[in-house]
Amino acid sequence: MQEFNEYVKSIETYIMFRIKQEAARLAPQLEAKGRAPIALAMGAPVASPPRYVYDTLIEALNIPQIHTYSSPKGESWFLNEIAKRMKKRFDVDLDPKTEIFSLIGSKEGLANFIRALINPSTIEKEKEIILVPDPGYASYSQMIKTCGGLSYGYELNKSNDYMPDMYKIWEKLEADGYDSAKVKAVIINYPSNPLGATCTKDYLKSLVDFCKEKQIWLISDAAYCDMYFDETDKPHSVLEIKGAKDVAVEFFSFSKPYSMTGFRLGWVCGNANAVGAFGRLKSTIDTGLFKVLQKAGAEILNSQEGENYIKYANSGFKRKQMIIINGFRELGWNINDEDIPKATFYIWLPIPPRYNTSEEFTGDLLKISGIVVVPGSAFGKSGEGFFRLSAVADDETLREAIDRMKKDGFYF
Repeated sequence: MQEFNEYVKSIETYIMFRIKQEAARLAPQLEAKGRAPIALAMGAPVASPPRYVYDTLIEALNIPQIHTYSSPKGESWFLNEIAKRMKKRFDVDLDPKTEIFSLIGSKEGLANFIRALINPSTIEKEKEIILVPDPGYASYSQMIKTCGGLSYGYELNKSNDYMPDMYKIWEKLEADGYDSAKVKAVIINYPSNPLGATCTKDYLKSLVDFCKEKQIWLISDAAYCDMYFDETDKPHSVLEIKGAKDVAVEFFSFSKPYSMTGFRLGWVCGNANAVGAFGRLKSTIDTGLFKVLQKAGAEILNSQEGENYIKYANSGFKRKQMIIINGFRELGWNINDEDIPKATFYIWLPIPPRYNTSEEFTGDLLKISGIVVVPGSAFGKSGEGFFRLSAVADDETLREAIDRMKKDGFYF
């Protein structure tokens, strides 16, 4: 039989699935010693979605012809509610007909947008480049790789306040021997996976100005924009910046704010030409979201029930965050108040100094204590020496994880 293409042959199974498989393999022996796996790796809320979502789903099933094909773009009433939400949340005006497109989750959208953008090549020096955060979402580089492009990581760290100077990144890229004429876009992700870091509105403006000058696209992954802990300091949309639509598109998801991970529901918005090109590609791939799911999404977006759910969920995530932070402080980790994330359910911490690699530490934590977290190396070269924990389990389970670490000697 003929083999699959070089891009597919060169990638590995997604890191989260590999970790899940390893935890499942070890589960019997861990359970036998009272250390059944505690899943703190996957970035997914475990709470149920709002009851309002379920009620809407049930009602929508009775709408005549609701079972028929939608379109890749999405139903007009769904897109209209998205436009309303963007105006209400960010004071951003969008045309639902030309500047919004539905997604089967933001991950699918990002992958297909990159596919629409990159001209594939198997010759290394001819590959087009997208700048990606490092540490950053593990799928970015794989998405680019499978499209025949090249990812170039820009470092996020405490010294640059997680908001690096893109002009310095550009200079470094050229100094490393890459052709800056091959750069097609920069991906940003605020609030950040895996860091939980946020950025200022001024920084977003600097990114828009940079991308305009360099004539490249600005791709904003805003999946966590509604997961924040201070009502007076909400994360911004890049589209709030004047002129951002000239160069920017932004991706949103229902998964995190409403715990609707399995629904696979999201949208992309911004530059009309980019959204249109993306849409032409999508029209060859799928025939749209189940209209019942769109009904649920449309109803929750601008409802009081949705607002109440986000506030309640965020207060819970803040509580869980502090259970973990205080627990790790007791274990010897030096965590300053100013280093505690202002958003997301992620906690990013250094590995104990006695370990050489993040995989070594997270492997021991799983094999000895049954605690499933992610090695920082999974998120890029700059992630080595750290690990990511998702504070999504119930409070008692989080406390159990800390207790296990104390009993099993996992002190810093």
